[in-house]
Order: sequence, then C-alpha cells, then structure tokens
Amino acid sequence: MPYTAMYRKFRPRTFSEIQGQDHIVTALRNQIRSDRIGHAYLFCGTRGTGKTTAAKILAKAVNCEHPINGEPCGKCQSCMGIQKGVLTNVVEIDAASNNGVDNIRDIKEQVKYSPQEGKYRVFIIDEVHMLSVGAFNALLKTLEEPPSYVIFILATTEVHKIPTTILSRCQRYDFHRITVAVITRQLKNLSEQEGIEIEEKALRYIAKLADGSMRDALSLLDQCIAFYLGKSITYENVLDVLGREDIIFYDKLLDDILHCDVESMMQKIEDAGNQGIEWSRFVTEFLQYMRNLLLAGTNDLGMDALDLSKENLDMLQQRAKQLDEAILIRYIRICSDLLNKLRFSSSRRILVEVEFIKLCKPAMDIEPDIGTIKDQMRQMQDEITQLKQGIMTKTIPVESTRLQNNIHSQEKTGTVEEHNDRKIGLEEFFKAWYQIKRTLPVQIRSCLNHASVLPGEEGSVRILFSENDLVEYHYVERNLEELEKTIKNLLHGDIRIQLESYQEKNEYDLSSIHMDVTII
Repeated sequence: MPYTAMYRKFRPRTFSEIQGQDHIVTALRNQIRSDRIGHAYLFCGTRGTGKTTAAKILAKAVNCEHPINGEPCGKCQSCMGIQKGVLTNVVEIDAASNNGVDNIRDIKEQVKYSPQEGKYRVFIIDEVHMLSVGAFNALLKTLEEPPSYVIFILATTEVHKIPTTILSRCQRYDFHRITVAVITRQLKNLSEQEGIEIEEKALRYIAKLADGSMRDALSLLDQCIAFYLGKSITYENVLDVLGREDIIFYDKLLDDILHCDVESMMQKIEDAGNQGIEWSRFVTEFLQYMRNLLLAGTNDLGMDALDLSKENLDMLQQRAKQLDEAILIRYIRICSDLLNKLRFSSSRRILVEVEFIKLCKPAMDIEPDIGTIKDQMRQMQDEITQLKQGIMTKTIPVESTRLQNNIHSQEKTGTVEEHNDRKIGLEEFFKAWYQIKRTLPVQIRSCLNHASVLPGEEGSVRILFSENDLVEYHYVERNLEELEKTIKNLLHGDIRIQLESYQEKNEYDLSSIHMDVTII
C-alpha cells in the first residue's frame, strides 16, 4: 500500500476535528443546524490553517442525508461520494492554473443544471485571488444571484487582492494562525496514534517552526520521522534534521555583533549556510529572537507574549539588561529591511553578510537615528575600557562630546509640548524632511520610504502613494497625528499635510522622489 503523507492521512473529516478555528466552526455548524445556509462564502487566511478542509466539510454537511448537530454523518452515500471525490455535485477548481474568463464561463454553464444527487451544487474555488480581472467580472453576476441550489466557497491567502465587488457578496471568515500550544497538542496525539516516540520539546519546536500552519507542522514531523524511522526522536534529532539552531545560537550571534567580532559572526553565517538553511528563515528567526529580547526587557509588560521555557526566559532577561532598547530597535530595523531586500535578491548570502557587517558598524548607516548614535557610543565606551585595560591601542574614531550632544538633542525630540502658532514654510520643511523621518517610529518611516513628497497649494505638503502602496498609505493615514506631532516638536510650528494616492504613474511629476527639494 503506497505511503500517505501525514497531512493528507489526518485531514479533518468533520468540523469538530478542525483545530484552532473554533469561531468559524461554531458559525458554520449553527448555519447548518438552523438551515440558514449562505450562497457565497470567502475563507481567507495564511497557508495550512484549514480553509480548503473547511470548504470540503461544509460541502459534505449541506448535502448530508442525515446531518448530526450540524456535522456531516460521514456514512451516507453523499458523504462517501464527496469524501472519495466522485460526487459531481462538488466541483473543486484551482484558480492558480484556471484563472481565465473561459474557466469561469464553464462554471456559469454548470450552474444552470440542478444537482442530480444531494441538495446543493458546491463550487470550491481555491486561490481565488489568482483570477484575472475579466474572470472576476464574469464571476460577479453569477455570484450575486446564483440559483437556490448553488453555493460558492472561495478560498484565498491574499484577501487584499479580491475586488470589493466580490467581497461584498460573500460571507467572510478569517482563519487565524494556529497557536503553538494547539499544534503541539495535535502533533502529540497523532504521533501516539502512529506509535512514534518523540520528545514533547521536539514537538513544540516543530510547532514553532510551522508558524501557525498545521499542514507545515505535519510535513516537518513527517520529515523527522522519515530520518529516524523506528527510533525515538529527541529535540537534538529535530535540530539536526531541520537544520535550525536554537536560542543559544542567536544569543552567541548577537554577542559577536555587540563586540564587533566580524570574524566569528561570519563563521556562524558560514555554518548556517553549510547546514542548508534558507536565508529568509535565518533572518526571520534572528528577528524573532530580538523581538523576544525586546519584550523580555519590559519586565512584566511583555511577558504574556513570550512562549519560552524559564531557562530561555532568564537568559533573555539577563541579555536585555546589557543592551539599550534603542540599539536593539536599530538591529530590528536593519534586519526587517534585509528581509524585504531578500525577496528580490539573487545573491542572498552576500546580502545577508553585508547587512550583518552593517549591524557591527553603526557608522555605515546613511540616515543615523538615536539607536545608531547610541550604538556608536556603546562601541566607543567599550574601546575606552579596553584601552584602559591595555588590550588594544587603536584610536577612537568618534568624538564623544559631539555624539553625546546628538543623543541629548534627539532624545528631547518629541517631548516639547509648548509651541507658538507659526506656520512652517515649505523651504524649511523640505530641508528638515530627512531629520523628520529619522525621528519617526520605524514603521512610519518605512512606509514613507514608499511615498513621494511634493509641495502643495497654499503652502501645504502633499505625500503621494501609488496604488501598489495602499497598505503603506493607510498605515500613515492612521498615524498621521504622530507625523504632525513630530513635525511640530522639531520645527516649532504647523504645516498642512495632504495624503493622496494615484493610479497612473504619469498622473504626477515624481521626478523629485527621495530627493531634497529646493524652493526658488
């Protein structure tokens, strides 16, 4: 008998077997019990959270001859036919490879015919965001007024790509990332069913790597079982198979960065590369470590968000006491930018090496912020200490007085509350624009990097986002008060800000993007 992957073998067949989506399961079961079934559903969420599985169970439940408390019985002819994939009433379409107008027209033709078996014809369209504009338009009319015997279930991982005209005609259900605790419990149950001996610590580590996806977790577990077939699996075994390092590795990596030990840091990157680690995962895990470190330094405020053993938590708290929060935020900013760059780079390892060297050398920052300056000060103080101890003799590259003054001036920014009512001129604003951005929180600054800043009418400032940057536009819109406050504190005055978005690249003259503006 051919082997069946665990994620297929243990795919839920009833709503009660779906893990971590209780809010959706309850709603769907209630609809079936009360016979209040909608004509169009939209299941959205990250990969491996149960969207397609829930769609198939819903298709079984609405056609089940003897439903039990909103669940399919699994024994009637209809349930058995859907489970085996032979019932013509349920049509599953992959929009990634069937995304044209002709494919949707074919569905419209099928909609005309009532079901020969069961009550409903169910069309499950997976990855629906991949449909072309023409296909969406062709689907719209049928989705708006389908026959009473037709149900559409659309599934997507990128709901922001779905036209609002489609969204408004569907009942939307958001599938959440499944928690580490839920995934660990499920992995433990399934391992026991399979007779696999595996440490709970190892299961928990697999659950963390799965990043909220039950399917990914089962695939990773399958990989470990295949490598240690017939043997008991330990935490160390899992680390060897999956090619990942634990918190100790990233703690040592951070230690190299703090001590500017480029040689040791590069060796760790070399070791990670030799283990076959994917570079985006490497940076993501280091970011996760620094995020945990940041929360560990907040005492009780961030403890609830940390899912760590007492041993690892104590280690993070000790490290957090040694590190300034502003410096840590600088590291997080650089690594976050690196993660975005990796998406489009063909020389990923080189990019990782260059950016990690940049972590060690704050002087390389083109637009230094408070974290950069404090990191320079920290390095300078370390060098002074080492000079006093007679360990090294090289000169100190930065003047401490100037750096200290910069720190004081930047730390005071944002705390001045009293201003007069004067209006800021355009020339004054544009000369200070880079300084304004450096003072803003990292998220707002990152969003503004996608924008064009131009003079507006009557002395106002226009901040323009293209239609491809609407997420950044809405984030700045929600935090406009923070931007205005920063400008007021820095320049001691007010200026009117206009946020705009445009659809055509030639709608505005964008020749001054990311450049200083000179007012003549």
